[in-house]
Amino acid sequence: MSISPPYTCKLSSPLPIVHKYYQSGDLIIAAIIYQVFFLTNEVTFRSLPSSEILDQYLFVTQNYQHTLALAFAVKEINEHSGILPNVSLGFHIATDYPVESTTYHLAMEFLSIKNKFIPNFKCNDQTNTVVVIGGARSNTCHNMAITLCNYKFPQITYGSAPLVNTETAMFVKWMFPDETHQFKAILHLLLHFRWIWVGLVSLYEEDRDKFIQKRLSMFSERGICFDFIECYPQMMYGSQAGEMMENGEKLYKVIMESTVTAVILSIEITGMLFLRVMINVFNVDNIPKERTAKVWIMTAQMEFTSILIQRQFHIDFLHGALSFAIHSKELTGFQQFIQKRNPNLEKNDGFIRDFWKDAFECSFSRDITDGNAERICTGEEKLETLPNSVFETSMNAHSYSIYNAVYAVAHALKAMRSSKLKGGRKMDERRWKLFLRSPWQLHHFLQQVSFNNSAGEQVSFGPNGELETGFDIFNWATFPNKSFLKVQIGKIDPQAPPEKLVIISAKEAVWPLIFNQALPLSICNKECPLGHSKIKVEGKLSCCYDCKPCPEGKIADQLDLDDCFPCPEDHYPNKDKDSCLPKHIIYLTYEEPLGISLAVIAVSFSVISTVVLGIFLKHQDTPIVKANNRNLTYSLLVALLLSFLCTLLFIGQPTQVKCLLRQTAFGIVFSVALSCILGKTIIVVLAFMATKPGSKMRKWVGNRLAISIVLSCSVTQFCICVVWLTISPPFPDSDMHSMAEEIVLQCNEGSTSMFYTMLGFLGFLTAVSFTVAFLARNLPDTFNEAKFITFSMLVFCSVWVSFVPTYLSTKGKYMVAVEIFSILASAAGLLGCIFSPKCFIIVLRPNLNKKEQLMKK
Repeated sequence: MSISPPYTCKLSSPLPIVHKYYQSGDLIIAAIIYQVFFLTNEVTFRSLPSSEILDQYLFVTQNYQHTLALAFAVKEINEHSGILPNVSLGFHIATDYPVESTTYHLAMEFLSIKNKFIPNFKCNDQTNTVVVIGGARSNTCHNMAITLCNYKFPQITYGSAPLVNTETAMFVKWMFPDETHQFKAILHLLLHFRWIWVGLVSLYEEDRDKFIQKRLSMFSERGICFDFIECYPQMMYGSQAGEMMENGEKLYKVIMESTVTAVILSIEITGMLFLRVMINVFNVDNIPKERTAKVWIMTAQMEFTSILIQRQFHIDFLHGALSFAIHSKELTGFQQFIQKRNPNLEKNDGFIRDFWKDAFECSFSRDITDGNAERICTGEEKLETLPNSVFETSMNAHSYSIYNAVYAVAHALKAMRSSKLKGGRKMDERRWKLFLRSPWQLHHFLQQVSFNNSAGEQVSFGPNGELETGFDIFNWATFPNKSFLKVQIGKIDPQAPPEKLVIISAKEAVWPLIFNQALPLSICNKECPLGHSKIKVEGKLSCCYDCKPCPEGKIADQLDLDDCFPCPEDHYPNKDKDSCLPKHIIYLTYEEPLGISLAVIAVSFSVISTVVLGIFLKHQDTPIVKANNRNLTYSLLVALLLSFLCTLLFIGQPTQVKCLLRQTAFGIVFSVALSCILGKTIIVVLAFMATKPGSKMRKWVGNRLAISIVLSCSVTQFCICVVWLTISPPFPDSDMHSMAEEIVLQCNEGSTSMFYTMLGFLGFLTAVSFTVAFLARNLPDTFNEAKFITFSMLVFCSVWVSFVPTYLSTKGKYMVAVEIFSILASAAGLLGCIFSPKCFIIVLRPNLNKKEQLMKK
């Protein structure tokens, strides 16, 4: 009895790779270049794949240049006998399909016999594949490495960041610089334009997580905040395309509803296809138009690509965009090579006919079945007539990378063939063929390769297999004919010093039209205006803040300052607190009304004092003058005269002499005046005590006592002033802080303690004089002037008691005016209260100025 199996299994070959470009040669360079965009369902393992999916595709016309760059490089090398003499290079170029297994299929096919897919079997040397070049999608690079690294097969990738897996990295060279330099340049670019509120779109979730873990802190430390960090919708086909569109619409809403203007697109070459769909198909209602204008910042992995169905889409959204690209130069002869392409002549090129049909929107006559073709492809169409949104004839960065990759392989083969074996023997033809059966030996020579290409640029690999080169920064301008222009505005040179790593010159940069050529802002909220500073808002990122006016004495002369700052000492804030104005220099002058008034008063009182002194000298023999010590009266009048005149030292610009004399002259002169008053009062008291019978006070009444009192008090004050001038004398100074808008020229008192010691001694003399005069106030009026002295000292004390708080609370030149007024008021009080009654009697009532009148009582 036989048992039937529950199922049968039929082996079949994988779907054929229909898009190929093959050129024979002694050594073959294989390449997987993404050029075809498929529209079909993804192949699954539920049913056998159908060849119908191979007919549902669109050509990515820009990527055809990558194929031509490889063909051009091989052509140049074969025509240049100096690199690989007697050896011809060929190539085998294919495109991978959206099915992940396609890349694995191609990788194994390159290692198999030509046109026969038999994995791990190769019985002849008809196809000597020495290296595989892959790109520009990251999936292509990764999947290619998964297969080929098992065979230690040399690989060169382009258009994508380096692989993360260090185990496979040793077998792969990357035509891409260290990605760290690119992110440093993006940071520099954001800071240059002061874009601190940005968004980021990554290709895969792994890329987003890697950015958050390793790159985000670098931006945050420099004050850059991200409103969103999103992932690009993954490409889906057939029935799953609807889900892809839903995810795309969600991403579009996140971007357009955000207040950010600068959006970083850390995606790859296919990202432009879906970006154009989002911009032209989706719509967000109730969003201000200015918010939908974004400045796209595209990484070097990205490039402008399009397919036929996008031909009518506008590209205005790219006007003002910024992009990074691997440093490249135009190659001599490349455009002429492209312009000679003809689909009728290139029989081995499996891409050119599909490219031609999509690029020129025509059909070849042999492909027409219903006779309804609107335009027939002749093959004589000129590629240079196409707008660069369809095809660029000037070499782009990805094509430049492929060109250099081919030359790197050629130079590595040259180095390997000229190398010496052990014992110093050169490699003969037999050993060369054996050597080619183990292409993994090419790794060493690829790592060591270093040469100058035809454009004069050096090509070499770093220690980790990355290309040692920099980036160029471009600014995009678009035109109504759906063409664009990329203008270089900067560069990144990893070999330069850190301060010159990034150079940007964006004076002529263009921006989205809605900004009217003004530099766009990308900030969380409006910039803090002049005169305001930032204030943190709890619960929000540091880039989102409120603004507060600068406090008194500080300014903000730039927009968006973190904190206000004070003006220099000789400047003050203006009314709006956005700039500093120079302070005016002030002091009490003779030209201003206050100075003139005080000077006139001082001179007037000094004249009055002189007149009073003249009257007393003229009537010196009269009883009223002779009473209470005539010499003390003269001394008091002279002291008051000098007191009035010393106030003139306080007016005018302070000088060294004035500062030395101001307070000392005032202190000494007032000490003389007060000591004279004290002497007069004491003599009055002693005179009445001496009239008592048997009094011994009679011997103290006389000029000797008066001179002793005046001299002792004056000398004491003089000594105080000498000590003051010796240890810390007054000096001219400027006060920049008391007045907000003025610099006050003044005399610095030097030693404040000595200044108040001098004033304290005057206060002591005043208190003693007032006390003695108060005690003697009840003596007969006709014999003494104690009541007048009491009243004058009361005025004197009132003036100087009110002087201290007034002086301390006054600022600027008015402090000097207060002191002048106090001197004048107190001296005038003494002059008026003591001498006006006597002058009245002497001048107007001479009949009272007689001895008989004095003796009444």
